[in-house]
Amino acid sequence: MEDKSTKAANIEGHYFLQDLVTARRIFEKRPARHVDVGSRIDGFVAHIATFREIEVFDIRPLYTDAPNIKFKQADIMGEIPNELHNYCDSISCLHALEHFGLGRYGDRVEYDGHLLGIKNLHTILRRHGLLYLSVPIGSQHIEFNSHRVFSVEYLIDALKGKFITENFAYISDDGVYHAEVKMTDDLIKTNCGCKFGCGIFELKKI
Repeated sequence: MEDKSTKAANIEGHYFLQDLVTARRIFEKRPARHVDVGSRIDGFVAHIATFREIEVFDIRPLYTDAPNIKFKQADIMGEIPNELHNYCDSISCLHALEHFGLGRYGDRVEYDGHLLGIKNLHTILRRHGLLYLSVPIGSQHIEFNSHRVFSVEYLIDALKGKFITENFAYISDDGVYHAEVKMTDDLIKTNCGCKFGCGIFELKKI
């Protein structure tokens, strides 16, 4: 009964905006091999598959014969086999890292699962390759067993020595997308004014 009076679609959430923006960046960069870890299959992965092949790694099973999607069941908190070291020049992990190690998706419970994830994403990526990473930002805390929220300062420290930030954007609590943001001390300390925002990083492997 309410369908006639509602909006045509919800285009203000984290997923819609991050998927659209990151897919456009990958289209522009045209990497030789792109791998995705844990992002939304019916959003971001589908966007990429419309114009190129994408390899998808996820701890959960997936059976698909969809064109351009190659699936591999893998635990990115576990030991990375040698054949996947320096495997690709482009990798994405959108709104997934915050779940690592909390057991929500059948993964083992590891307090530092997100740090294992960052380490292994770095291992899979070739030198000077790009990591597209998005996570919730705000005051640092865990909502077990749902997700973590990261402070921007903590993220910068966790990525230090592995990646340099090529581009940073965020989605604020009110759903507004802020592009190509310069990370000032004030924005870092205040988490861009977010309680549950979305930080979107384009990172280059050192």
